[in-house]
Amino acid sequence: MSPSSNKEPSAPVASASRQRPAWLRWSMRILVWIGGLSLAGALALAFVIAVALAMAYPNLPDVSDLADYRPKLPLRVYSAEGALLGEFGEERRTLTPINEIPKVMKDAVLAIEDTRFFEHGGVDYKGMLRAALANLGHVKSQGASTITMQVARNVYLSSEKTFTRKIYEILLTFKLEHSLTKDQILEIYMNQIYLGNRAYGFAAASEAYFGKPLKSITIAEAAMLAGLPKAPSAYNPISNPKRARARQLYIIDRMEENGFITPEQAAAARQEVVKLRTASDSARVHAEYVAEMVRQLVFSQYGNEAYTRGLNVYTTVNAGDQNVAYQALRRGIMDYERRQHYRGPEQFVTLPSDPQELEDAVDDVLAGHPDNGDVLAAVVLEASPRKVVALRANGDRIEITGDGLKPAESGLSDKAAPNIKIRQGAVIRIIKTPKNTWEITQLPEVEGAFVAIDPSTGAIKALVGGFDFEKNKFNHVTQAWRQPGSSFKPFIYSAALEKGFTPATVVNDAPLFFDAGATGAQPWEPKNYDGKYDGPMTLRTALAKSKNMVSIRVLQAVGPKTAQEWITHFGFEAEKHPAYLTMALGAGSVTPMQMATAYSVFANGGYRVNPWLIARVTDHKGRVLSETKPPALDDSARAIPARNAFVMGTLLQEVTRSGTAARAQATLKRPDLYGKTGTTNDAIDAWFAGYQPTLTAITWIGYDTPRNLGSRETGGGLSLPVWIRFMEHALRGVPVSEPAVPPGVVNVGGEWFYEEYARNAGVTSLGLDGASAPASTATAPAAPPSSEERNRILDLFRH
Repeated sequence: MSPSSNKEPSAPVASASRQRPAWLRWSMRILVWIGGLSLAGALALAFVIAVALAMAYPNLPDVSDLADYRPKLPLRVYSAEGALLGEFGEERRTLTPINEIPKVMKDAVLAIEDTRFFEHGGVDYKGMLRAALANLGHVKSQGASTITMQVARNVYLSSEKTFTRKIYEILLTFKLEHSLTKDQILEIYMNQIYLGNRAYGFAAASEAYFGKPLKSITIAEAAMLAGLPKAPSAYNPISNPKRARARQLYIIDRMEENGFITPEQAAAARQEVVKLRTASDSARVHAEYVAEMVRQLVFSQYGNEAYTRGLNVYTTVNAGDQNVAYQALRRGIMDYERRQHYRGPEQFVTLPSDPQELEDAVDDVLAGHPDNGDVLAAVVLEASPRKVVALRANGDRIEITGDGLKPAESGLSDKAAPNIKIRQGAVIRIIKTPKNTWEITQLPEVEGAFVAIDPSTGAIKALVGGFDFEKNKFNHVTQAWRQPGSSFKPFIYSAALEKGFTPATVVNDAPLFFDAGATGAQPWEPKNYDGKYDGPMTLRTALAKSKNMVSIRVLQAVGPKTAQEWITHFGFEAEKHPAYLTMALGAGSVTPMQMATAYSVFANGGYRVNPWLIARVTDHKGRVLSETKPPALDDSARAIPARNAFVMGTLLQEVTRSGTAARAQATLKRPDLYGKTGTTNDAIDAWFAGYQPTLTAITWIGYDTPRNLGSRETGGGLSLPVWIRFMEHALRGVPVSEPAVPPGVVNVGGEWFYEEYARNAGVTSLGLDGASAPASTATAPAAPPSSEERNRILDLFRH
């Protein structure tokens, strides 16, 4: 039937149409206007649709639960101050109530997605007609799906384009409009929609793309985010800035046309330069190992729900201290790397001569060599012993000259082996120096760990488990069992104080030799780090200078079994420290976290505290689910007598004042610093363990597969500088602390003694002719070893 033949019965049809439901009237009109069907054909098809709708309606999902909208929310980990440390979950999302979403963001979305949202009943007939006409005329479509239809599709349906799915979408749209208010629907949409970069909802997208909360968003930024729902990858402002910019401008136009913004605001928004968040933003807190520890702890309690319930975990970590710890450890490792032999470029590629092809080639190769923090990747364009020119992935040309070439001199030599030679097409690493110049470097093979805790509570304030979490997820703070070397000596000295030793006890720093029966292994002729022996000296001087012979004689006098039991008071495991004399030099196994716990006993006056990380857990609405309170320091937590901790503190203070860690007090200009360096045999492990009464911090550096760090590398040279850089920041504004003198301690002639040993009643000397010592003192074999035995002697520890 032709359209003209419809004129005769127009009145009856119109009358009948008024009796039909609204959904049937619009469906028939769309079919007639778009499909070119006759009225009879439209009626027939409409009947089929009606039957389909009637059959489908009972099978629709219940939408009442959307009144209490609960999307999948990620697990988020925060510092004590609320800085984001990490998040875990498939969907990066922040549930934001509609009244907290800024008007400019809602206006931008309505302008482009559904201008008549508050006027239509879920299906915008005018909008559908406009879209249909635009499609028929091959002009730019403004879309036909309303926000309610998109909610129905995103929450309940798949994205497949079938007639059945469209039927369900329309029915669900009517059901949503009947069950929820407009504000509820808009709230769901603005929290549910996927916007790329793992961000769901506009609040998460604002953080992901701009690094700022949604409440602070500008018109220009809102317009850019509003362009994402149509195609998140195509309009991603990070990966597709040109397309994102074009859509942003179009949305600003729509906002102006619909009266959401004034012409002046639109002009300003078009001129605004939107600053995008990058991976290297300085605001980022590097706490990857902390976040992973939290993830494991929360997962053990909540299971898979941990990633969808929207849990917020607030840690004890201080964001400022954490970033300084991260930077200090990385700088310490990179300073060490400068002293190492250059291992050569990471890869070699052939570079094209065409400039455009060159940029593409560099992009391709550097995609496989991502930047590692401030250690950047670049491809060499020119290379000579005097200058290297390299190209970065962002197109920057970097010129390295002078001192910046020194770390790679062997690779620039004419005699360099092919795999070491720096030449055109070589993939190298560069880093900016404190003087703002460039230097050739390399990704380190050495690893490190740093942890700082509050000695009065055990709360972890900073933790860095390695050089880079992406490179090596092994947490060296909690998982690396290493020999502590001389940093373990204070615990032997602590045991000695309970056996009558005093800081004034004179011990002979002279050579010793032990056969296999004394060591439990092979014959042993220990040495001091420098190979020199200074004869009789006080216990105070011996610890400050880290004299190995003195420590061995002290352990020999105390008894290895007694000392093995004593160290358990500090949290060490007896089985990991066999009761042999090598224990005096730290031949057992510890973790950096154990060392932090142990040194905290000295710092807090003799109490044992357990490290803890999670302060409280809340749900997405801020309701507290669990909370940890700092434990009280009472008699139940006492590990050693208060006077033992006090006297040991004076000995450890001497180490930082005049001993192997004298750089600490000299740099930080404060007397309340305590600690001990440690370097194990063949310089395999380098430690500094120390504290100020309000903060205990431990640094360790070494290779995962133990090997020599270098003949001149020590705990004082490698790990102490990291500790100093951290403490310089962490102790800023902290007043100097003078520990109170506990009962049972007296000062005689400027030295501290247990009261009962103050008048030469204790051990006055050891290892000297006629020296007094406890009955448990063993005597080293007097006969020198044979030449064959000497060949088997282990020089177990130096310092």
